[in-house]
Amino acid sequence: MVNIPKSISVKLAKTINGLVTDETGLPLPGATVVAKGTSAKTLTGNDGKFVLNIPDEATILVISYVGMDSQEINISNLTNVIVKLKPSGNANLTEVVVTALGVKREKRALTFAAQQLSGPELTKAGSPNFMEALSGKAAGVDVGISNSGVGGSTKTVLRGSKSIAGNSEALFVIDGVPVVNNKGGQPGSYGGTDAGDGLSALNQDDFESVTILRGANGAILYGSQGANGVILINTKKGQNGKISIALNSITNFSSAATLPEFQFSYGAEAGNDRSWSKTKGNYQSNYIDDFFQTGVNTINSVSVSGGNERTTTYFSYGNNYATGIVPTSTYNKHNVTLSQETKLFDDKLTLSGNVRFSYEKSKNRPGAGYYNNPITGLYLFARERNFDDYKNNYQIFDATRNLFKQNWYSSEEKQNNPYWELYNDPKLSTSNRVIATAKASYAFLPHFKFDVRGNIDYNDRLLDYRYAAGGNSVSVSSNGTWNYTKYNDKALYGDAILSYDNTFGKLSLNSVLGASIQDYTFNDGMTFGNGTVPLQYPNFFSFANLPYNLVINQTYSRVQKQGLFANASLGFKDMIYVDLAGRNDYASTLATTGNDSYFYYSAGLSAIISQMVTMPKEINFLKLRASTSQVGNEVPYNIVNPGNTIGGAGGPDGIGGINRNTQTPFATLVPEKIISNEIGLEGRFLNDRLSFDFTYYKNTSTNQFLSLTAPSGSGYTFYYVNAGKVANQGFELTFGGDPVKNDDFKWNSTLNLSRNRNKIVELIAENPEYQVGSNDEGFNSIIKSGGSFNDLYIFKLARNAAGQIILDADGKPTRTATQEYVGNLNPDLITGWNNTFTYKNLSLSALVSAKFGGVAFSKTEAFLDAYGVSKRTGDIRDAGTTMPINAIKGNTPVTSIDPVDYYNVIGDRNGIMEPYVFSRTNVRLAQISLAYNIPIKGSAIKSASVSLIGRNLFFFYKKAPFDPEQAMSTNNSNQANDVFAVPATRSYGFNLKLNF
Repeated sequence: MVNIPKSISVKLAKTINGLVTDETGLPLPGATVVAKGTSAKTLTGNDGKFVLNIPDEATILVISYVGMDSQEINISNLTNVIVKLKPSGNANLTEVVVTALGVKREKRALTFAAQQLSGPELTKAGSPNFMEALSGKAAGVDVGISNSGVGGSTKTVLRGSKSIAGNSEALFVIDGVPVVNNKGGQPGSYGGTDAGDGLSALNQDDFESVTILRGANGAILYGSQGANGVILINTKKGQNGKISIALNSITNFSSAATLPEFQFSYGAEAGNDRSWSKTKGNYQSNYIDDFFQTGVNTINSVSVSGGNERTTTYFSYGNNYATGIVPTSTYNKHNVTLSQETKLFDDKLTLSGNVRFSYEKSKNRPGAGYYNNPITGLYLFARERNFDDYKNNYQIFDATRNLFKQNWYSSEEKQNNPYWELYNDPKLSTSNRVIATAKASYAFLPHFKFDVRGNIDYNDRLLDYRYAAGGNSVSVSSNGTWNYTKYNDKALYGDAILSYDNTFGKLSLNSVLGASIQDYTFNDGMTFGNGTVPLQYPNFFSFANLPYNLVINQTYSRVQKQGLFANASLGFKDMIYVDLAGRNDYASTLATTGNDSYFYYSAGLSAIISQMVTMPKEINFLKLRASTSQVGNEVPYNIVNPGNTIGGAGGPDGIGGINRNTQTPFATLVPEKIISNEIGLEGRFLNDRLSFDFTYYKNTSTNQFLSLTAPSGSGYTFYYVNAGKVANQGFELTFGGDPVKNDDFKWNSTLNLSRNRNKIVELIAENPEYQVGSNDEGFNSIIKSGGSFNDLYIFKLARNAAGQIILDADGKPTRTATQEYVGNLNPDLITGWNNTFTYKNLSLSALVSAKFGGVAFSKTEAFLDAYGVSKRTGDIRDAGTTMPINAIKGNTPVTSIDPVDYYNVIGDRNGIMEPYVFSRTNVRLAQISLAYNIPIKGSAIKSASVSLIGRNLFFFYKKAPFDPEQAMSTNNSNQANDVFAVPATRSYGFNLKLNF
């Protein structure tokens, strides 16, 4: 009797072999193949092929792929099929998208905004960072990119900044599991180096698709982590069938794109370091251009996929190596990924797991700011001197101290010999990271499935910055300075989810019920920096050589959060969907307050109007959706009941001390609360040739935790209160389609637009003058009631009622009594226009991105003017010995002024910065790719393509003297601010893809 069911099973099944390609014949890996009306399902391999065992009675195959029109194929009398999918300007009715927790849902059923991009779209132009590749291709995504080079950090904000003291960046998720994206230190005016972030460790060649959930409404199942929106990464998996191999090789060359404009005709007078002579000379003019080299970035990856109907495996290796445009700057990354999936017990039990390992090593990553920065000395170099003398002899031997010291003409603290910095102040950063996930999925009853998943994310980091003795004594001790940080981050995650998916006549139900736990331990290690306190012996960087009174710190934090959640989507006749979700969190950071358990919810409704009423034939699809949510947000570690820290200064006997806590315990703290509402309209027209997706949203954040000065005599210096109200509202629009489409030629075009308006409605009602922010030597980004995030305040030139600049008794310009508002650093409108032209085997893709409105600020320009090395100061001297001015001294009008007196007052590090505020508006050719699919027949190579690629090639419009989208820092307070940052780059190269 045991053999009878097996023989019957064989007779009732058949095998379908197939190939899925795009219109040009290029294989589509990861396309979904489903036997309609059954549970038989598979994905195509890297070569676009699939093998699927289906019940004998199945007659229809449904093939779908992100960004393509799905096809249904009748396979009644077929065992082999070849399917060509056509691109669609928008998702079709049956498109499935990945949502929170990795749950797949039909896009038509979603009640919130979600936009999905395929993996190949992110790697098309050879960007080393997938967030840079995403910028401009999805509505409502504001990406800030550090100009510290490959491996640098990014800042991703969806729908505006919401938290004043906390984090407003999006959550990143891989295959349903949150990813740790801790950001390291960022440079400021005084110097520093971008320490990178967690995203740089990922290998984007492993990405199958990326989904952006822009609001909390779509991300509520992730709890407070998803309050700022979520970017979901769905990775490639092993495929059933023969082993397939994919090779991808990218080579990019980069060069400086936005250097300031300099003068090289006027030098410094005797006894002065600043180039303010009135006499013109014939001086070197190419040393700045020659300093920056051509950067080379090679990205190579190989993946192997294969398996059978029971077990599939995916393996990949990737390497990213780059030399920056600043000499000695290098970056190297290795990625290894292994994933496997096995089906047991008639496919009811699925066991899967993956391990991702990455190793990153960065040497001499460029910094910014005044100190220990080669760019400062390079730009401010006195023009009458011979730069090559200092380049070729950047150090000289000091016999008295028996060591080398830098050779430089100036003792000013802001300047060093650029080549001394490059070769004697090495900076090393390494990261060893492992992300491992194990999952069991059991379909124990029809329509029921139970998933259990566990994940560990471990990262070991080292930051080792060494500054040799003999450099500038203001920022480096007489025996050298050592900044050292070594720590590890460990994130444990687990969840258990029961799901139920069924149809009852005209009703459908998709639901999940689950629980999760997260346990994060961050910065478990040590950090120190001796500053200007000398090491015991010069240039010996060892723990044994540290000064006895050095304080070694640890910024350890541990947070645990447990959550219960549920979600149900009820559909009626595939035209109306109601979505309800709720989550209750228990946060360790709120322990002892009585508020450590908090509940929040979301509710949504979508109505497919085109299925409710008869529409004109030109309208193929029309959907209206609306949703609301309320999300809580816990506070950082050590806020409720802060403890003391160990690490007080020692003495000759090595006795340390304790740093006593100075914050009042916050026993009544309640979670931050964010209420989000959105409404959207989606449509497709003219046989899906045109499409749009529009969303209007508004969110309000309250119960911010803000600090105040503690009352005198309390024993504390400050305390926190729950207060404040921050509002964001705006719209997002995606409009696209195929303006031209025939058998040989196609033009696909997509336009993304988004606008966010931020308002600080209130901070502390009883203290209306309260504000957050501080002056950074002329740059003051302030948050206060009635304003917005990143409002810029600076000193302006003092003027009388007639508009004349008021001069002091010495005839120099004066400034306003207080700093004044001059604009907001955030753009008013973000847009991206992506076009792809396809002619047979040739395709051309181009992305034009733009940001309109907002202001940018350059302290670099202020320094160049004060030192007389900018082109404008040279032009002024070319025209005469004075410059025109509309001013008044006492009661006497003044029409001219010595440019030295003018620029020494308004420029430098803390001057009157009014002339150095620029429009942030810029329009650029962000990406371009010219690809050719090589026709191949009868070869081991299944497909091949070669592309010419370019990024950030030129600006159609720009007013700022630097690229405001690649600023020196990606933290909250230094957006669109340039202080001797490495110039932005343009890159060009080629890409080769082979599939075997």
